[in-house]
Amino acid sequence: METKVNLVDNFMDNEKNYKQAVDILTSGGVVAFPTETVYGLGAIATDELAVQKIFEAKGRPSDNPLIVHIGKKEEVFNFATDISLDAEKLMDAFWPGPLTLVFHKISGVIAPNVTPGVETVGIRMPDHPVALGLLQALGEPLAAPSANRSGKPSPTEADHVYKDLKGLIPLILDGGQTGVGVESTVLDMTTTPPTILRPGGMTQEMIESIIGPVNSETKTPGKQAPRSPGMKYLHYAPEAPLYIIDNNENNISKAIATLRAEGKKIALIGPEELEVLDADWYFSVGPARNNEAMASKLYGALRKCDLTEADIILAVETDLTGVGAAVMNRLMKAAEGKRYMS
Repeated sequence: METKVNLVDNFMDNEKNYKQAVDILTSGGVVAFPTETVYGLGAIATDELAVQKIFEAKGRPSDNPLIVHIGKKEEVFNFATDISLDAEKLMDAFWPGPLTLVFHKISGVIAPNVTPGVETVGIRMPDHPVALGLLQALGEPLAAPSANRSGKPSPTEADHVYKDLKGLIPLILDGGQTGVGVESTVLDMTTTPPTILRPGGMTQEMIESIIGPVNSETKTPGKQAPRSPGMKYLHYAPEAPLYIIDNNENNISKAIATLRAEGKKIALIGPEELEVLDADWYFSVGPARNNEAMASKLYGALRKCDLTEADIILAVETDLTGVGAAVMNRLMKAAEGKRYMS
């Protein structure tokens, strides 16, 4: 299969690009497109055979649910039920935006492989002109996980998608680099109070400013089917083993010296202030404690590590304020919970 990449931006007449994408989608195909968080791989969410092509292209486990993307807020009522006043407040405040809300689904509308094993569905309205342009031209909901091979770092540029999915999908809409850089926050509105299933681009503090306290849950209890992506499987992992290390220059220097003495080549991901350290490769993710910058650059840095010959990757931790919770969630999953201990 040939994979085409079509540039889409605000200064172009994009009608032809959207029509080509719509034609593919309405014919049961898949299309990659940018959102404000990461690039997504979309199929019409009511078409079970089309949705299956997402799983096949990504190599994604079939029990990992997909998020449904809509182009207008009122479309949520076509697919979900028991939508509370708090949910409506959040939609009014943050849609379009990086917030996925989990509701009880209306039976028989969304394809069953979008929400395997659960009676809930996660829905969001993305805050990106290309995503909204595509959704509104299509007039249908899109089931769309990140447009990468399953388990690997999510794509924040069209080139990342092309490298992962070339020959597996027909079209990528190139809308440039994404802004937020980590996936949406997933908030389960079926619990009281609502529960954050996955931290992301919308911070807990922002949510609580609208509806009051919420719970946080990042692991799936027992063998229960996951209600959100990112709860069950290895995600975001580069090729070389990754370890989290605390933000202490002395400890990082000792770790690099120890690893080098063992004959290891080291890639370091961290704040720009650490650039003086003697790693074989260093990838800055912005100023220290600037969690928004770190979120936007994290996946790109993880992918750059794959272009090196590093034997081990050290990623400097950040605090959990704001989007830092999402950054550390992604790093801990990429590291499978491993920390470097000297």
